[in-house]
Amino acid sequence: MTEPVLSVRDLRVWYGTDRGPVRAVDGVTFDVRPGETLGLVGESGCGKSTLGRGVLGLTPPAAAVDGEVVLRSPGGAGRNLVGLPAKEIQRLRGPELGLIFQEPMTRLNPLMRISQHFEEALRAHHKGLPKQEIKARALAALRGMGIPESRYGSYPHEFSGGMRQRIMIALALVLRPAFIVADEPTTALDVLVEAQIIKILADLRKNFDTSLVLITHNLGIVAEACDRVAVMYAGHIVEQGDAREVFANPQHPYTRELLRSTISLSTTGLHFIPGSPPDLVEPPQGCRFHPRCPVAMRGCATVEPPEVVLPTGVVSACWQQAIEADPALADELGPGGREPLAAVKEISVADEA
Repeated sequence: MTEPVLSVRDLRVWYGTDRGPVRAVDGVTFDVRPGETLGLVGESGCGKSTLGRGVLGLTPPAAAVDGEVVLRSPGGAGRNLVGLPAKEIQRLRGPELGLIFQEPMTRLNPLMRISQHFEEALRAHHKGLPKQEIKARALAALRGMGIPESRYGSYPHEFSGGMRQRIMIALALVLRPAFIVADEPTTALDVLVEAQIIKILADLRKNFDTSLVLITHNLGIVAEACDRVAVMYAGHIVEQGDAREVFANPQHPYTRELLRSTISLSTTGLHFIPGSPPDLVEPPQGCRFHPRCPVAMRGCATVEPPEVVLPTGVVSACWQQAIEADPALADELGPGGREPLAAVKEISVADEA
């Protein structure tokens, strides 16, 4: 098996606030192999974008980052990006690390032509590149995104939303990075343009052997374009594995509830997950999903679940799967730890009454 392009181990990104640290990303581990697309899904506020920026070293000064983010260059040794000097990480962004931003109109300078955006990016990383070579590489990247050469001198406001998003992808690809984070690249686009973007992202693997982390809340996109999926909740990855396996047979209760909330042609009523995402300054003890989980046990509220590798290769952080894999783990929940949590709450309310 080939070595991962990117290996993330126990990554933590905490933001400093007056109330205390916000644990936006709290102990995340995953790998991305050459040419692989990993879909990162979850509710708004679960830490997806922070995880992407933490990997690339783009967190604000008020954030603290800990753990390992090992980037392996082709034929070279791995380097841990966490703790590298800012100038060293800056040199890696573009040639080896790329980012496709969520909102192209806020990232493209409205006073600069598209040609100037490409010239600025290429000159920042390839200072001796001739002007003709800059233009040739820029036009090649734009052609790959379906943007005609005649629009090379246009301003961002002269393009549609879908074309601006494709320009953002071209800006990321023109430096030919080995690894890209795509942060909600299809947000606010219509379904036809969304389909075009999905096809472009799928072609990255064929044409460039690019590894990609696709951050999205759209489960349909993940099913269509990703090899593997990681489901994130409250700063943790609760389930990850082959995308087809996870979608066909979800193991974690949060993944099951998330899939039930999707809308299809057969939908007769809207399903939602009761409650709201937890406060990441003071997250719940034990499993962070237990206050909203329909199958939570008493022990789920006090003891954090271990990650278990299931026979299918899917990794799940849930006490139900852990105990099925190793019944002896039930002892860690303590006496009565396997009692339904909802029943325990009802009894306590009745006692108070």
